[in-house]
This record gives sequence, structure tokens and C-alpha cells, in this order.
Amino acid sequence: MNCGGGCLSVHFAETSREVAGGGRGFRYVDMIASPGCFTLGAERPDVNSAVHAAVDAGSFSTLNAPEEVELADVLLELHPWAKGGQVRFARGGGEIDMMAVRIARAYTGRDKVAICGYHGWTDWYLAANLGAKSGTGSDHLAKHWLADVTPHGVPQHLAGSALTWDYGDAESLENLLTEHLNQFAAIVMEPSRDGRAPDGFLEAVRGLADAHGAVLIFDEVSSAFRETCGGIHLKFSVAPDMATFSKTLSNGFAMAAVIGRALPMGAAQSTFISTTYHTERLGPVAALATIRKFKSHNVQQVNCARGRWLRAAWVAVAEEAGLAVRVNDGLECWPSFSWVGLQGGVASEASLVITTLFTQEMLARGYLANTVVCIGYTHMDAVLTAYISTCRTVFRQLAMWIAECGDDAAACRRFLHGPVKHGGFQKVE
Repeated sequence: MNCGGGCLSVHFAETSREVAGGGRGFRYVDMIASPGCFTLGAERPDVNSAVHAAVDAGSFSTLNAPEEVELADVLLELHPWAKGGQVRFARGGGEIDMMAVRIARAYTGRDKVAICGYHGWTDWYLAANLGAKSGTGSDHLAKHWLADVTPHGVPQHLAGSALTWDYGDAESLENLLTEHLNQFAAIVMEPSRDGRAPDGFLEAVRGLADAHGAVLIFDEVSSAFRETCGGIHLKFSVAPDMATFSKTLSNGFAMAAVIGRALPMGAAQSTFISTTYHTERLGPVAALATIRKFKSHNVQQVNCARGRWLRAAWVAVAEEAGLAVRVNDGLECWPSFSWVGLQGGVASEASLVITTLFTQEMLARGYLANTVVCIGYTHMDAVLTAYISTCRTVFRQLAMWIAECGDDAAACRRFLHGPVKHGGFQKVE
């Protein structure tokens, strides 16, 4: 990508605290931390030193590492509802969600899963879009953070095994459960993401799971260890039957866990579950070091305060520039904004053009940035102040370009040095 000062490398050579070193010698302050794994920061001496020690001591063996047992105990301690339960480990979010669903199906003897949120790339989840045609109103995952997903490669016989319902609308879940009575193995949902749960919503979901004999699984892959030391559901005093974790659990090292009550988790013994790296030591070591940091430095409180400040700052500097933005009301330490007043709304061509220009101009000024920031503990106040100062400059430039194009934001594509960003998940080739 040409950002005005040369060609941007799409690979990194090194990371140090909040700075990412590009493969072509560029250095950027990374505000995205994609895909949101770093709540401590890209390079934490306390976590990395623990991992280095584990490498020196030996990271793999026929025997299990003692840190695995310690991590299981810590996770159960952090989530009292799972006391006396079990823990299983994997190394990625999609894998751990797949494992949780397998266990729930084994426990209940049922096949269907009611889903609400983003739960990875695997067949059980993408089956929700089998038979769907994007743009016709039947793109079932479009409301769940992942629009325009074509389930190529997913077996057709899985159609109807994963059915969606709407966040904040317990009635939509109740209708689904009633329509397919006694057929649901699990209700899988993100307890919080882009917005806050309405009062009584999670309690209603808990009640419906009990009434219909479905295992309630909270997917905390994206929400845990951000606003809480543990799952964000701890803030809401609503307990699931199982919960999955990854991403921030180990601050960028590959690790994932599912915890749960004894009865449903016990069904794991009746089905085959395995993973190549099940005795790997680095993931558990990184997770334990990360959790210790959360406990000792109240990371969640610090990061959330910075996220709230950033939301207010975006609104203020946009207003100064004559633009308008709307900030999200979801996870405080994973804030985002969208453009207001552009033709066609948030997902329009105009919005994509302006967002691409924002990224382009921030890159030219030394920032890896889009409209989402994953706050890390190393994003000190000085880093955020410098970032918002740069946003002020770029917002003013965007406002000038929009005015120059007669308030036709889509026409601002002529100022781009490359293509307009895509609107969904795509892998950089």
C-alpha cells in the first residue's frame, strides 16, 4: 500500500511495547493490536521473561506441564460458578469454541446450536449461512459482526444445525427454542461486545437455557480480561454453564481455555477431543503471567479509564474539525467510532472511503490505525495524547477534502493512494 511516503510492508519484523517495526524499516505506533490480543501491550517484560524461562526449561514433553494444572485452578478460582468443574485447553479461539460445542452436543445428545455473536471460522458456526444469499435478507450472520460470509466448503447437510437470534432480544431466542423444541444442545453467545446488555436480558437467557435443557455457553474469547480479571459476565452476575477464553488470556501467545460446570464438562470424556500442542508449556505460562499482571496492577481499571477518555476525545476533535462521529457503547477498553452524516450511513461507500483515507493519513504520520483502538497497558497517557493530536490533524484534512468534493465523501476516493478498504473479513494476500 502506498501511503504517500512509500510502500507499506504488510508484515512486521519486530514489536516493542506499542510500536510495530515493519519489514521495510517503517515503525508505527500500533493502535489496532489486531485481533485484539494485547491488553497488556505487544511486548511485556514480565510475560516475555516468563515465556523465555519456559523455553529454556523446555517447552514440550510427553508429560503435561505443571503450569497447565495451575492455570486450570486459577481460572476456576476466578469464576466461582465453575467451582468443582473442569477445564480443557486449546490454542485458539475458533478451536476452543468448536470444542465447547462438541462437549455440549455430547452432553445433551442434541445437534442444534442457537448462536448470537461472532464465534470463529469453523463449520459448526458458518453452517448458519448455508443456503443464505448475501444481500437478500437471509445472510444470517450479518447481524453477528460477520456480514457477507459465503460458507463454501461447509457440508450442506449441516444446514439448520446453527440458527441465529438477536442480541438484546430474549423473545427471539424463546421463539427459536420453541419452534425447535428439545432440539438445541447449546445457546452460544457473546455476553457483551458492541453494546451493553439490556436490563434483565442475560437473566432471561439463563432462564430459557434452563427451561429448555440447553447448555449456556458464554463466548468470552473477545470480551474476557478487558473490563474484568476473567470473563466480563462476572460484572453482570449471570453465570453460564461453560465459558470460552483466548486472545487476552495470554497477551498474544497462543492459548485458549473452556471452563464449565462438572456435569456438562464431564461429557468430554465420552467424545474424542485432542490437539497437537496439548502438552505445550508456553501458552499456560504466558496466561499465568498475564493474569498475575491483571491482579497486581488493576489493568482492567486503567485500560477502561483510558478507553473512556479516548471516546470523549474522538468526539471533541471531530467536532473541532467540523465532522461528526459516533462512539460505541460496548467494551470500554476496545473503543471504536463511526462517521455520522455521510451519504448512505455507516456501511456506505462514502464511509469506507473516509475510513480508508483516515488509515492512509495516520500511516503517513506513523500510526497503524483504523476506527477501532485496542487499549493496551503500554498505551500510556502520553501515547494516547500524541495519538489524539494526530487524529485532530487528520480529521481536519478529511474535512477539507470532503468540502473540496462538495460534501460528496465518496468522491474523496481521488485522494487515495490505493484501493478502498473492504467491508468485511479478508486475508491480506
